[in-house]
This record gives sequence, C-alpha cells and structure tokens, in this order.
Amino acid sequence: MFRKAAVPAVSNGSYLQGQANGKLSSMDSGQPAQEGKVVLKKKVTLLRGISIIIGTIIGAGIFISPKGILKNTGSVGMSLTVWTVCGILSLFGALCYAELGTCIKKSGGHYTYILEAFGPLPAFVRVWVELLIIRPAATAVISLAFGRYILEPFFMQCEIPEVAIKLITAVGITLVMVLNSTSVSWSARIQMFLTFCKLVAILIIVVPGVIQLIKGETQHFRNAFAGNDASVMGLPLAFYSGMYAYSGWFYLNFVTEEVENPEKNIPLAICISMIIVTVGYVLTNVAYFTTISAGELLLSKAVAVTFAERLMGNFSLAVPVFVALSCFGSMNGGIFAVSRMFFVASREGHLPEILSMIHVRKHTPLPAVIVLHPLTMIMLFNGDLYSLLNFLSFARWLFIGLVVAGLIYLRYKRPDMPRPFKVPLFIPALFSFTCLFMVALSLYSDPVNTGIGFAITLTGIPAYYLFIVWDNKPKWFRKLLGK
Repeated sequence: MFRKAAVPAVSNGSYLQGQANGKLSSMDSGQPAQEGKVVLKKKVTLLRGISIIIGTIIGAGIFISPKGILKNTGSVGMSLTVWTVCGILSLFGALCYAELGTCIKKSGGHYTYILEAFGPLPAFVRVWVELLIIRPAATAVISLAFGRYILEPFFMQCEIPEVAIKLITAVGITLVMVLNSTSVSWSARIQMFLTFCKLVAILIIVVPGVIQLIKGETQHFRNAFAGNDASVMGLPLAFYSGMYAYSGWFYLNFVTEEVENPEKNIPLAICISMIIVTVGYVLTNVAYFTTISAGELLLSKAVAVTFAERLMGNFSLAVPVFVALSCFGSMNGGIFAVSRMFFVASREGHLPEILSMIHVRKHTPLPAVIVLHPLTMIMLFNGDLYSLLNFLSFARWLFIGLVVAGLIYLRYKRPDMPRPFKVPLFIPALFSFTCLFMVALSLYSDPVNTGIGFAITLTGIPAYYLFIVWDNKPKWFRKLLGK
C-alpha cells in the first residue's frame, strides 16, 4: 500500500542525510526524484493555492468575536486601524515566506526553513511541539467551533448539550482526516468550495453594511477615536489578537513541492490572498459598526449572528451554517498543510520513517495525516484545550520570527542562492522584530502560562538527543522508531 517517498539529491555544502549526529539533507535541491519512487503530485494550482491560504486564515473568529481588538484599543477608529495594520504586517510576513518558498523549493514550511538556516536541533524542536501539542489542540479548538455552530440551528431555543457538540466534532475531525487521506484533488476542490462559502459569508455581512452606510447609518463612526484610552498593555495585546486572526498565510509553504510553477504561483497566491483577507476583515468590521455600537459588540457572544438578526430576520439562521463551513475549511486546510510538515520531517529523519510513506495509488501522505487523528481525539475529550493553546501560542510567533530572521541570515550565509522573488530587507527586519516583541509581551503579560509553554517547548531538546543523536539505541527502540 505504501512506498517510501523519493529523497532528493544532496547539494554541495549542505547537510548529509543519515549521519548519526542528526545532520540532514539539503532543502533546496531542485533535482528530480529518483526513478521508480512514489512522490506527491503537483496538483496545487494558483487558484487552489489561494483557497488554501484564504480558507485556512478565515475561521470562526471574524464571525464570532472580533471584540478582543476593540476591548484593548478602546475605540472604533483605533480598532479599525489595528485590523488594517495587522493585515499589512501579515502581508509582510507572507512576502518573506514567498521569498523562502521560491528559493527553497521543499515542503515543510517553518520546519524546512529553520533546518536550512539554523540546523537540525531547532527544526526538530519546532516539529516536536507541533506534533504533540499545537496542531492537535488547534484542530480540536476549531473543530469544537464547527460542532457548536453546525448544531446551532437545531437548538435555537435551548443550550446545546456538550456531549452532542463533542460527538459531532469527532465526526467532523474524522471526515477531514478521511478526506485528506483519500485524495489530494478532492481535498483541494472541497477547500475551494469552502473558501467560496467563506467569501459569500463575508459578503452577506459586508453588502448590508454598505447599504447601511449609503442610508446614512454612520452614528457609530462619529468621534471614532473617542472613548476609553488604550493602555500601554492594551495596544500590544490588540495587535496580538489581530495577528492571530490573520495567521494562516504561511500554510501554502507547507506544500511547496505540490505547487505548480512555485516561483510564480507562491508569491501571486500569497499577495492575492492577503489583499482579499485584509479588505474583507476591515469591511466586515465596518459593517458591524453600521448596526452595532461598540458597547453592544463587546457584550455580544457572536457578533455576526447579532448583526444578522437585526438586519436579515429569518435569514440569520444561515449565518451559523456559514460559520460552521468556515471552521470546516480551516480544519481541512490546516490538516492538509501540516501533514506535509510531518511528512518532510520524517523524510529527513526527525520523525518515525512510516510518516514519510506515500499511498501508492492515492499519492497522499496517509500516515502523516492519520497520526493526527488519535492525538486530536485525546485533546478533544480530555485536554484543557484553551490552556494548552495559551501555553504554546507564544511558540508559534517565536518560531515564525526565527524563520524570518533566518531569511536575513541566509542573505549573508548563502548570497548566491537563486532568489526568483526577493523582498526589501526592511520587511523581514520589521516583521521578525514584531514577532519577537509579541513573544516578549506574552512573557511579561502572562508569565505563568507562557513559562509552562516555554518549558514544554524545551522538552524537545532532550528528545532530540534521545531520538536523533543517540546512535547506540537498543533493537526494540529502533524498531519502535521504524529505523
């Protein structure tokens, strides 16, 4: 059923695969796969690339609760400014990843770029934390939102039972796993459909909002910057919330090897997607304020539902369905992309060998997808999900900042590396500073949870020496690792 993935040739001056000290093969070899090997097909077109980025970025947050930014900014005008600036900063980060994706043509995203710039230890720590905690917890959280909102129309008059939410969530997670295990093409097609649904949902909010503006409903924009003054800690926290809402622009880089004409399509997909998402987010928030005051928005549990109930009557029942579809799209895009990180890490010797195997007929990284299912189910039914995400939310920005700093380092370390797409140096400098500032902020504002997350991340260091560097492992231990 499975065959080992093709391993590209090693370029001069980079890591050698299979050495006992954990040094691995180069990430930027453009040579073709060995003959007779099963490889992942190039089935991600420009349109599919756009759908992966947009479909993963736009989850439940913009529809449910954009009040975190408003709460920390203190005024309508400042909240809209933060939404815009966070979109621009996210575009800067996405452009940095576009350069990395066109000069290092290997899948794996963060893991691959950290490995190429800084070596195997930090790359292993990144994939270790992602596999054990971040991805299962993140998938479980967005899946719970899917379960809650898909059931919302059936429980309009009463509270939804938690057991029902978790059961329908488990079905949704299993469906996404099956879909990504069965067919890359179908997964991409469904992602395109779900992305279309997300954009329709945003239009359902934006168009009535524009009509309200034409009618002169601008009372909530008068003295837009008046209100509670943002505190010194408030503005950075608002930016933290905004950057989290935009996160997901890096997922196309996880599937670089499957992108058609990556030198052209990766930068195009990233730029088009970020412009659409930023404009959509800002206009959606403007639409909310045409109907809902700042005080009412802060009290609302689901802003889009409140907005729809006021303007659309019975049609507002469609909004929870669109939110559920939006969550399902984020689940599908996240699993599709992150499974490739595990696939590449296994191919490079950092995870058990079975995770780098590809289904002979379906050409999907089936084991790398399936490994997430039991871990996600454990998180869903037993874990304190939101605490886990709080513990490790800083880790995402720490490693993204490290990746972008790696771009600057590679400019000096390997100046002759072909760079079909190149960004001005101030862009990675500004973005990496922003990421490290958010990490420092989280350490200051929530030292307990962030400290626990930091400790969990550090467990990757002894794990690296135990699983990767230790050469005289017993036979049973080697079999367990698939060596």
